[in-house]
Amino acid sequence: MPKFKKILITGGAGFIGSNFVRYLLRKTKGEKQKIKIVNLDKLTYSGNLANLKDIEKDERYKFVKGDICDRRCVSELAKGIDAIINFAAESHVDRSIRDSREFIRTNVSGTQVLLDAAKENGIRRFIHISTDEVYGSIVKGHFNEDSMLAPNSPYAASKAAADLLVRSYFVTHNLPAIITRSSNNFGPYQYPEKVIPLFVTNALENKKVPLYADGSNVREWLYVEDNCSAIDFILNFGKVGEIYNISSKNEMRNIDLTKMVLKILGKDEKLIKFVKDRPGHDKRYALTFRKLKELGWEPQHKFKDALEATVLWYKENVKWWKRLKKRQEKFW
Repeated sequence: MPKFKKILITGGAGFIGSNFVRYLLRKTKGEKQKIKIVNLDKLTYSGNLANLKDIEKDERYKFVKGDICDRRCVSELAKGIDAIINFAAESHVDRSIRDSREFIRTNVSGTQVLLDAAKENGIRRFIHISTDEVYGSIVKGHFNEDSMLAPNSPYAASKAAADLLVRSYFVTHNLPAIITRSSNNFGPYQYPEKVIPLFVTNALENKKVPLYADGSNVREWLYVEDNCSAIDFILNFGKVGEIYNISSKNEMRNIDLTKMVLKILGKDEKLIKFVKDRPGHDKRYALTFRKLKELGWEPQHKFKDALEATVLWYKENVKWWKRLKKRQEKFW
């Protein structure tokens, strides 16, 4: 029986949010105490109802188009809800460098609206989805949950601010909140401005793949299904007031990742185009998830297998990403 039966998920039409909705419905299928999921999404450029086409008629699921900054809407939806999981965010670093206003509005002010609604309605659990980017860059070693916050982009700064707001509501108002910070996610339904879907889809079209600087920046890669299982695990077994890093130890230079994607597709490395580095580009992200591991969670997917499955998904779902790329802004 699910511990939390009525869940409000914000940003559930986005990449990680839609995968989580699907994960939760699949996991609880057949249970007598049926889970109820309300998905609140503004449907900005990266919010896409096509991400949830296969479950839109599920009786356990309801979609509401709305803005997390809309107090009246959020307060109404929070009535009778057991848990709120906040995926809603502006998340593309390049966009935040161009104009950070929407990042502050959604990521900071929107989180504050959700926190107030959770407090007013006696929500039993508030899960705030954050990012490893709040820690900044690290040359050696790994960040843990007690590491200093040192965000280097407007996007990361907006997420760090939201994290501090969540913490303050736990300390000041005893709000049962938990923060998760995951490494870079990849998988199906990711908007094709992010590196893996961008490179896969560009290569499928025989277009250049734009790689920043010399490609030596290092990232850790987490399959979205593993992140979903971790968030669900934290929802049910995490300690309120805690922060949990979610990672996989799949650390890789961007140039090596790019070559791996091209190899899977059978494409020539001549498609790689080195472009001017972006301002404030973090050199390396790396997390330790010891706290979550000690609680009993570990990732289940091997990186190579998950990457191949992801590439195959984009090969088989050309119609899905073609439509999105037609209206996509150019950053290179």
